[in-house]
Amino acid sequence: MALITTGNTLIRDLEKHGALGVYVPLEGGFEGRYRRRLRAAGYITLHITARGLGDLAAYLTGVHGVRPPHLGKKSTSSGAAVGYVYYVPPIVTYQLEHLPPQSKGLVLWIIEGHILSDQEIEYLANLPKLEPRVKVVIERGGDRAFRWIPLEKTLLAS
Repeated sequence: MALITTGNTLIRDLEKHGALGVYVPLEGGFEGRYRRRLRAAGYITLHITARGLGDLAAYLTGVHGVRPPHLGKKSTSSGAAVGYVYYVPPIVTYQLEHLPPQSKGLVLWIIEGHILSDQEIEYLANLPKLEPRVKVVIERGGDRAFRWIPLEKTLLAS
């Protein structure tokens, strides 16, 4: 791989396929360069981890409830003493509503994607078809060089 990369092929493949599975060197650094190239091309990037996402459809595109750790605090109602449920807006939908007018779209960059199930990967591969302004990049594992393939093809390999 060249020392300085333009990232044009990654951007073209991302626009063509909508979702990519990337394999990054374990020492890191390359993904930051590609995220910077995406931002320079007009995309807004959202960097999240796959750990603790739960139900992807609810977390990314629907209003969902979260219950923070109660830390000994009890709710005042007569139900279970596990604390209150707080409802938070969907991450992707909220970001799409607040995109700048000149932006090409939102790139959802998910690290630690190797822990996601095949069903979750399939949902993320179809997400750009449901919402065309969203592109998905999932770090599927490590490799000696930064490489990517369409996300649907990573299902066959796992």
